[in-house]
Amino acid sequence: MTLGEKIRYLREVEGTLRGLGRPLTQLELVKAVRKEQGKSISQSYISQMESGTRPHMTQATRTLLARFFKVHPGFLVDDPEGYHTELVSDLRTTEGKLDVWLLQGSERFASDPEVSEVLIKLAREKDSRQGLILLGAILDTPGLAERLLEALRPGAAPASRVGERRRSQ
Repeated sequence: MTLGEKIRYLREVEGTLRGLGRPLTQLELVKAVRKEQGKSISQSYISQMESGTRPHMTQATRTLLARFFKVHPGFLVDDPEGYHTELVSDLRTTEGKLDVWLLQGSERFASDPEVSEVLIKLAREKDSRQGLILLGAILDTPGLAERLLEALRPGAAPASRVGERRRSQ
């Protein structure tokens, strides 16, 4: 993924998180960064990065955008195709791929804000892999998902109805 694609993608996710139902525009991003981070970035600078005219950003800009989007600054780079460092473990590589997959899933389920938001929350977790493994263990334990849902969200739709709906699709 190029730097420009990552920034566009993060604007999409941020728009969903803010309940807009659409990507945050470049201008909305500029205003939100100024308001929430107390620093400014120009809309033309963002446009240049997204279009690929400016393939790199300054460290200060990378730090500012990473804080705003709540991502690791290392995410905001355009790595060469096939780039690997020997110091990166397979698990860490898996974690990064999993986070990107989860964020892409959040876009696909934008019409279901609850599911989309959960996928984003999971991707932002330090160990999203462990979160998925935990979910698998919960689902493997008969009745646990229903009991947890009732305890954590009283009055939510019973899981048995959710299961019936899933089987009928």
